[in-house]
Amino acid sequence: MKRPDKLLRLGVIGTLVVALCCFTPALVVLLGAVGLAALTGYLDLVLLPALAGFITLTLYALRRRPQSARRPPPE
Repeated sequence: MKRPDKLLRLGVIGTLVVALCCFTPALVVLLGAVGLAALTGYLDLVLLPALAGFITLTLYALRRRPQSARRPPPE
């Protein structure tokens, strides 16, 4: 990526969206409204690994961020 802030932004936004769906009934209500309430039993199988992945991505971007600031820009 050209700007390391994009990776950090993706990680933070993804973490917030998945955390919102994990810890509130927003996704359950949405699935019930469109007639897919039977899928609510499988949400934990998808959302918890996605949350772990986005948190890992955020930590990776934070760790990588200071290293890119020390490097001179490529010409």
